[in-house]
Amino acid sequence: MFDSKLSFLILLLLLPLSSSSTSSSSPQAIESLVKRLDTQRPSPLLQESAAKALLKRLLPTHLSSFQFKLISKDACGGYSCFWITNYQNSSNKSPEIMIQGTTAVEIASGLHWYLKYLCGAHVSWDKTGGIQIASIPPPGSLPPVKEHGIMIQRPVPWNYYQNVVTSSYSYVWWDWERWEKEIDWMALQGINLPLAFTGQESIWQKVFMDFNISAQDLNNFFGGPAFLAWARMGNLHAWGGPLSQNWLDQQLVLQKQILSRMIELGMTPVLPSFSGNVPEALREIFPSANITRLGDWNTVDKNPRWCCTYLLDPSDPLFIQIGEAFIKKQIKEYGDVTDIYNCDTFNENSPPTSDPAYISSLGSAVYEAMSKADKNAVWLMQGWLFYSDSSFWKPPQMKALLHSVPFGKMIVLDLFAEVKPIWESSSQFYGTPYVWCMLHNFGGNIEMYGVLDTLASGPIVARVSENSTMVGVGMCMEGIEHNPVVYELMPEMAFRKNKVHVEEWLKVYSRRRYGKTVKQAEEAWEILHQSIYNCSDGIADHNTDYIVKFPDWDPSLDNYLSFSKQSLITKHINRRHVLSEVKSTLPQPHLWYSIHDSINALKLFIEAGKDLSGSLTYRYDLVDLTRQVLSKFANKVYIDAITAFQHKDAKALKFHSQKFEELIIDIDELLAADDNFLLGTWLESAKNLALNSHEKQQYEWNARTQVTMWYDTTRTNQSQLHDYANKFWSGLLVDYYLPRASMYFKHLYESLRENKKFEVVEWRTEWISYSNKWQKGTKVYPVKAEGDALEISKLLFKKYLE
Repeated sequence: MFDSKLSFLILLLLLPLSSSSTSSSSPQAIESLVKRLDTQRPSPLLQESAAKALLKRLLPTHLSSFQFKLISKDACGGYSCFWITNYQNSSNKSPEIMIQGTTAVEIASGLHWYLKYLCGAHVSWDKTGGIQIASIPPPGSLPPVKEHGIMIQRPVPWNYYQNVVTSSYSYVWWDWERWEKEIDWMALQGINLPLAFTGQESIWQKVFMDFNISAQDLNNFFGGPAFLAWARMGNLHAWGGPLSQNWLDQQLVLQKQILSRMIELGMTPVLPSFSGNVPEALREIFPSANITRLGDWNTVDKNPRWCCTYLLDPSDPLFIQIGEAFIKKQIKEYGDVTDIYNCDTFNENSPPTSDPAYISSLGSAVYEAMSKADKNAVWLMQGWLFYSDSSFWKPPQMKALLHSVPFGKMIVLDLFAEVKPIWESSSQFYGTPYVWCMLHNFGGNIEMYGVLDTLASGPIVARVSENSTMVGVGMCMEGIEHNPVVYELMPEMAFRKNKVHVEEWLKVYSRRRYGKTVKQAEEAWEILHQSIYNCSDGIADHNTDYIVKFPDWDPSLDNYLSFSKQSLITKHINRRHVLSEVKSTLPQPHLWYSIHDSINALKLFIEAGKDLSGSLTYRYDLVDLTRQVLSKFANKVYIDAITAFQHKDAKALKFHSQKFEELIIDIDELLAADDNFLLGTWLESAKNLALNSHEKQQYEWNARTQVTMWYDTTRTNQSQLHDYANKFWSGLLVDYYLPRASMYFKHLYESLRENKKFEVVEWRTEWISYSNKWQKGTKVYPVKAEGDALEISKLLFKKYLE
């Protein structure tokens, strides 16, 4: 149970939330959409049963302690809500707590809220420590709520989840067992509008075969399993493929399981639609169709084998036919499960013209293709293009696209609102309803990073702003299963009508996550809040630490003596940590906080180990923070080595390069001591989906390639996307990142010893050859941890940081 201080903090957190929400009404079109979706949900009995089944999976010991009941929005003042009360029955065997909600998702959210704030429990992804339920009292002893209970209303209708690339970076190798856990997690977090992209290639196969395109023709259209997201968006084709029929059939079955569970819980799944991306064979079958090729997307040498996909112009009648056929085929396979469809036009590919009339015709055609198959269709669009290609998407072009469909028939995801909100500079998307989203992560990188204060206030500021068109909050990370504190706070904002006091919230969070109050852990989180989780420099964080994103450059061509002195030093300017400005062609790792702060936080975490050593959540956070601190330290060691090379000091170069390599080995040993930082888990999950030896080989190559070289290479040029999806995983460090660094430093050292020019091309050639072999490799890596993470962390702290 909580101590009195924690109870007081919880009371502070809950008080603002128990009153009625005062958010303004949604536009009439959105209200109509919400009402229509409400009528399409399963029966109360089915949803209550689904919520009960979730409880059984989460907390089977307390199955009889809770009573669930579906209620109407009228009982919640017209809003979606959950309502937690004491069960009114004197029998000793009766439930203790009644949780009512307008959908099963609301009931699950209420359960989660009760377990968090009255029982001190914590629910996290398995790979970030899992659940902490030791603090929950036994059945018969659950803490009661106040007299009238706790009612929490949603101030906005939707809590959206997923990015179109999360399906490749995180979900690609999942089976139903893993998906079931994720959908439970979604429901507990209150997510009611999830993207559901699994299995769409099977639908496309059926559609295109109806247009006389053979399965063989599609081998050059679909990407491989780990690259499907970008094939879907028209960025590439065929890379990592072809897809086997086994894959297509398996994924379709899996999608039906996913949709069935989402619907049982009262969620509204978002299904894909047609954006114009078509196979090359369509040109031969319909020679008069208006089909053009898009430009290159990140290939090394514009290799048409992978790049420059084909786009069917929206003005062509065939566009509507194919788009309508795809939606109808989905309805035939899945039933009438949604009215909301995702379509992202020209994602990181500019349209052929900036003419607003053309852009408007594109939007109209996309929507018409949806609405001809589903008269109630609503288009959900990622707003990433308005940020990533802002030089193209000026107000006339944005308005043309946003206003190309009737009002209320398009919802935009303000994808990067926590750093670069578009709603502020676009008159709230020119009147178009939007969802305030957190992007947070790129490539599924493992990097401690966040903007907690912005998350705790940004959605509130947006919702109460003048003429707000905000209709939801969302999480649109590229990869999941990291930074659990961020993914604990962000979904809560779907139920918050007031800003959160992060400092107080973190004290409760620390207590819940580790199951007890530990002074050093609380103090560490105070430091992390003001440092690692307070990134206010406006830079999109993507992990470019030198261990995992080794620089591909020739240091002999760039004299930057000031760099080694300045680049990794932070200055305090207006209470913000910013990098000193340095001119150099060497890429600089993102550093937005004082390294000394993170070291102090790590010291406190290690001290907390005497009370928390048996906690899986603590162990995950300890390993992650130790890795974070040491990876930043390694950046400095790399700079020391490069400085020695530029000073032609071979002895110093050898010393610092060996230290850099030793750091890689030591960090790998640390990561090997926790199940959640293992390369083997990723590779084995890929191989486990294979039904024959060929698929096993292909899936493993896909898995290895995505987290390393990512895309195509030539003999002397690395992929432009190499290390984009880099990972701090044991096995990957010693077998991939270490050989790369060793080869590089060997060439540097030889150039000094033999007094010859450093041949960067020779290093690239040697390295790319090694990478190609590793990507095709079949070495089996561990899936179980070895070693004592706390003891290893202590030793590494003493070795490098004291």
